[in-house]
Amino acid sequence: MAKEKVVLAFSGGLDTSVCVRYLQMLHKVDVITLTVDCGQNEDFEAVQLKAKAIGALKHIYIDAREEFATKYVIPCIKANGLYQGKYPLATALARPLIATKATELAAKESATAIAHGCTGKGNDQIRFDVTIRALNPKLKIIAPIRDMNLTRDIEVKFAKEQNIPVSDEAKKYSIDLNLWGRAIEGGNIEDAYFEPPEDAFQFIKFNNTDVGYMEIEFNNGIPISVDGNQMQIRDLIHYVNNKAGYYGVGITDHIEDRVIGIKSREIYEAPAAICLLESHKDLEKLVLTKHELR
Repeated sequence: MAKEKVVLAFSGGLDTSVCVRYLQMLHKVDVITLTVDCGQNEDFEAVQLKAKAIGALKHIYIDAREEFATKYVIPCIKANGLYQGKYPLATALARPLIATKATELAAKESATAIAHGCTGKGNDQIRFDVTIRALNPKLKIIAPIRDMNLTRDIEVKFAKEQNIPVSDEAKKYSIDLNLWGRAIEGGNIEDAYFEPPEDAFQFIKFNNTDVGYMEIEFNNGIPISVDGNQMQIRDLIHYVNNKAGYYGVGITDHIEDRVIGIKSREIYEAPAAICLLESHKDLEKLVLTKHELR
């Protein structure tokens, strides 16, 4: 008798890597891993090899960078999308897109469930669950990390026992990256008095004392040009990330409220998002009446 198939949203990080093995051992299912490229600039061949090495039945890669940029990031810019006035929603925007692709793949592969690596503490679990249930209420949702209330220490120990490789960075923090920003959480970050070390960041340069200027041009609320150079939105975001990050712009240190009622300290690195959203808000101040702004 054939095993049931489960589509797992797979990043190749600690959480989703141990999920493959937990799904196999505890749920006795075949796991199809899915990586959706939202601009995280990973070595996707290495991610595929890791999935296969852990035991995935099949690995699927989907390039969704253009869809993420045009259908998710641009509307966020137009809406001045900042959670609680600070977080530019990078991870939050990508989750419904990933869940949508997973639901479509489940239908194609005749899978009976979708799995994700979210914990029971954050908001990501809700973004995945609500999207999946809205698109196909018949699909089961399995979340091994949440279901077993696993800590990162337990996951690291389990990964070692199962010969699942874990990067040094993953042992310290939980990292999520896409075109619109980078989230850093877990480990020492949970201590509100702990200042994240420089090596926790990717875009930000800390020892640069230069001063720089950047000119951003908008058309109907969409950024189309930086420093006189017209670019597609994906290229424009990369340009602003690198330039603003070089000048030390783009860190958000945020105590945020999670949907389930707890508070969490989060560090976000999003130079392009911070610059483009601030510029768009200033543009609105220039062209809208006070009533429209309100």
